[in-house]
Amino acid sequence: MFRAIVIGGSSGGIDALMELMPALPATLRAAVLVVLHLPRDRPSMLAEIFQPRCALPVREACDKEPLLPGTVYLAPPDYHFLVDTGPCAALSVDPPVHYSRPSIDVLFESAADQYGEALVGVLLSGANDDGAAGLQAIGAAGGLMVVQDPASALVPAMPRAALARCASPHVLSPAGIAQLLTRLHREGSL
Repeated sequence: MFRAIVIGGSSGGIDALMELMPALPATLRAAVLVVLHLPRDRPSMLAEIFQPRCALPVREACDKEPLLPGTVYLAPPDYHFLVDTGPCAALSVDPPVHYSRPSIDVLFESAADQYGEALVGVLLSGANDDGAAGLQAIGAAGGLMVVQDPASALVPAMPRAALARCASPHVLSPAGIAQLLTRLHREGSL
């Protein structure tokens, strides 16, 4: 049984999330943790954008907050979002990784340490290679790796970097990713 889904994206990632978020059922038993590369100097409106489109509660993660099943947590601007023992959220102002804070790799690697094989990692559209090492760490821990099909990505660099680094991930369009998550839930795995 998967206990968490981590999702990362950059340029084009919001478009993909617009397909994924409505597909998450209200009875989902996994926590959903999301990092999108955002401008550092202004508040994020992502919770307000996604809440009406999602059956689950959607909120910005707070430091030391327990990560509850059936809740979507968004990384706040200019903070790395990590998973700490508990599991709980940990926010950090450590230096940017791949020019980004929050960094997808930071979330994915810390989540792989905490959840191991009970983790699904989803890497979406983006313009650099942030997320590729993190997705590889999820695979090494026995978790499920999912990459947006570069042909369906607005900016395919991030999915291509993951495909060059990760062995045998699922490669799907945003609609296909939504179907996979729905199927896993229906089978009792999420």
